Amino acid sequence: MEPTNSLTLNTTWHAIAPIWEGGEATVQAGLPHTQLAPAWQILLLGDGSPTRHLKLLTGEKTEVDVIDMSLIGMADDGAPQRIQAVPAPRLRRQVWLRTASGQRLAYAVSWWDASRVDEYLQNRSLPIWDNLASLHSELYRDIQGIHYGHCPALEEAFKEQGPFWGRHYLFWHSGQPLTLIYEVFSPYLCKYLGKT
Repeated sequence: MEPTNSLTLNTTWHAIAPIWEGGEATVQAGLPHTQLAPAWQILLLGDGSPTRHLKLLTGEKTEVDVIDMSLIGMADDGAPQRIQAVPAPRLRRQVWLRTASGQRLAYAVSWWDASRVDEYLQNRSLPIWDNLASLHSELYRDIQGIHYGHCPALEEAFKEQGPFWGRHYLFWHSGQPLTLIYEVFSPYLCKYLGKT
């Protein structure tokens, strides 16, 4: 299958090759400030909306460029292990989160129950949080892991050198897993958050 552009291949997603990873215990405890600055820990380990945080940091609306929506069936898709909590068949959605002026700030991939995705992503061009907030859905962001590593495709897309910080988490709604989300943030955010 041919890529739709130099940054997107519909048969894959952009995982970072880890230099270091931490699981739920690390997420709960936090990292030493010598490893990750406090402002970055709030972004990565906090349970708030990243699209809201990005808007507050940049002063610009956070917009979404959807680059892939693919049915992946029963496959685990190379996703974090907790993908097993999301009912199959699954749909994978990949997006760039950017400012209204075009600066890419983050990459996100999410996996959904394909039979229910339209209930929650009624406007697929909006960030997930905007879709869910419009439904007044009660949600719990359960951060499962944090990652630090390299990804050449993200270096090209962000126009920033790695390594990159990322995380993955489950969204829960009414006691059920709704989606698994994997996010990677651009080092461009150092402009607002300081060094990592």
